[in-house]
Amino acid sequence: RPRAAGEGGAVVPEIVAAIAFGWATVLLVAGGLLILRSDDPLERVLVLDVLVAIVIVLLTTLSYLRDVSYYIDAALGLALLSFVATLVACRHVIRGRPF
Repeated sequence: RPRAAGEGGAVVPEIVAAIAFGWATVLLVAGGLLILRSDDPLERVLVLDVLVAIVIVLLTTLSYLRDVSYYIDAALGLALLSFVATLVACRHVIRGRPF
């Protein structure tokens, strides 16, 4: 449902939001295939971090399309968990132990 111009904020046409959602989904599938094919642990950590960023994009696009805010809360929580998990995974790969 398009927003009225007087409500404030930018108005994105539905076709642009649908293209963004579709493109992020394609990138998510491609990243999933890449993580299955990779052999290097550091490459897997990097691909997983990119996949989480794509999921965050999907959540924020979905939040805009449905006009609800709790998807943004989930995206922020996922971003925080992803940051900490990436630090722990890199430390584990480099040092051999997570802490």
